[in-house]
Amino acid sequence: MKKIFIVYGHNNVNDCFNSEIRDTFIDESLKKGNEIDLVNLFEEKEKLPFYNSNVNPPPSIVLDYRRRLENSDVMFLIGPCHNLRFSSMLENWIDWVLHPKWFFSYKFMLPGNKYFKNYGYPVPGAMKGKLGLVSISYGGPLIAYSKFSLFDNIPFRRLKKAIFMLGGMKAKYIRFYSVLPNMEKKVFNKHMKRVRRLARSI
Repeated sequence: MKKIFIVYGHNNVNDCFNSEIRDTFIDESLKKGNEIDLVNLFEEKEKLPFYNSNVNPPPSIVLDYRRRLENSDVMFLIGPCHNLRFSSMLENWIDWVLHPKWFFSYKFMLPGNKYFKNYGYPVPGAMKGKLGLVSISYGGPLIAYSKFSLFDNIPFRRLKKAIFMLGGMKAKYIRFYSVLPNMEKKVFNKHMKRVRRLARSI
């Protein structure tokens, strides 16, 4: 049995493509006997403030999220792509929760060196070795995003290289393109089959 911590970052929590991904994944995961800990960010009674690195210690809700993550085997982030990023609510959650020194710390290789004083490497923290899942939905077709494929600032590359790797996490991605209200039923069903396969692979 795996404990899966899901962070859902879409403002529509009941009736949209992303909520279908969430519910389909949960349904298939429960069939496997896995345990789900779900956070619908837009429904949380206590909302995270806008990220401020000068707040130390962080808000108590951040510490609670981290405790729940420490008790989980898998972290699953679900949300739409907005301007080559997740939604602002989900990005804000990432900034607060997956943060040094809990998520990783930084070790300088040559402290005090005149030329390389800030050169070093990350040391993974509490999530080291755990699995990070990411589901991202795009409104446009794949070809519309292909010109960005060499850059690390598109969501799945940035999350893997600039976030998950810092924390020593493994990564799996599932991406959906041309997610529009007039999606054909057969296309929708095909997407949900992929979600079920992902859940069964955990």
